[in-house]
Amino acid sequence: MGCRLSAPVCLVVLLSVLGMRPAVAQRRDAPVWPQVGSDRTVTFHLRAPQAQRVLLNANFLPEPGAMTKDAEGLWSITSAPLAPEIYEYDFTVDGLTIPDPANPFVKVWRRRSRSMVLVPGNPPKFFEEQNVSHGTVHVQRYRSRSLDVTRGLYVYTPPGYETARQETYPALYLLHGSGDTEDAWTIVGRANVILDNAIAVGRARPMIVAMPYGHTPGAGRGNRQAFEADLIGDVIPFVEKRYRVRADAADRAIVGLSMGGGQSLRIGLGHPDLFAWVGAFSSSAPSAEELQKLLAQPDELNEKLKLLWVGCGREDFLFERNQQFRRALEAQGIEYIAHITDGGHEWRLWRRYLNEILPLLFRSDR
Repeated sequence: MGCRLSAPVCLVVLLSVLGMRPAVAQRRDAPVWPQVGSDRTVTFHLRAPQAQRVLLNANFLPEPGAMTKDAEGLWSITSAPLAPEIYEYDFTVDGLTIPDPANPFVKVWRRRSRSMVLVPGNPPKFFEEQNVSHGTVHVQRYRSRSLDVTRGLYVYTPPGYETARQETYPALYLLHGSGDTEDAWTIVGRANVILDNAIAVGRARPMIVAMPYGHTPGAGRGNRQAFEADLIGDVIPFVEKRYRVRADAADRAIVGLSMGGGQSLRIGLGHPDLFAWVGAFSSSAPSAEELQKLLAQPDELNEKLKLLWVGCGREDFLFERNQQFRRALEAQGIEYIAHITDGGHEWRLWRRYLNEILPLLFRSDR
């Protein structure tokens, strides 16, 4: 029988059944877990005295790791030293997979939740908060007239935006993947932190970054067309009305990962009068049929696009699709930058790709 209580109450009941306390209660008398050691090992804990078997599932492990329980019902496991990075993990408790109830660093995807842990570098990595000026992440709600629904939108404004009231900025529309929501680029992707650090050292121009929700009612091609209508007809006007952005193609970029990479290519290549800067990370690239239309006027694309950037890992399941896309660009003589690296379909790469494309956006010499 389904739980008729509210979601938070259901979680408390579930944790009680497992012999665990909710995260808030745990943090009153225990450190926030997991614990990252000076040697970059990570110790994971879970208090579940009634559990019979607990496994750690993590993206740095080839298979789940069995945790051990002490006399007080505290399960633990320590990793090998890890490279500085942000890692995802969760626990399987007697067959039930849950995020870490003692760790507030958690991402809620569309169909699952996972906890995360940051293993810091020395010196700090580009995705770590540093002693620099910080921008602001605005959580917005807007009414999509094209979809007849209210939707979420995250907007990053750079350091100094609130005080430099006469300054206007270029705008980057940054799109997430198919399993994500509009908060993915800030919570998992660390886009605001990456931008703060890049702007502080002059690697990137100060810019406004809009991160919309990429899913719409429906599926397939209709979904793609609906998102395009929402972005062009609702999101961009909302951003340009409420933020000091320069409303011309030379100051407007569209970049995305996976599903969002495909959206960026379809919308960016389909509207070079709106976007002069287009980037795609591990994208679900347009089909051959779509490319016939999108690439039908290569001279216009070469004239209007200041940057077309395509990044993908060699181990990505979409690698061959991206290679086919590159071959189509080359057959039409369309100028682009390829950024091919090791790695698969993972945030570890997408954070790096964002950091690498930022210095190329909105440059006056392109």
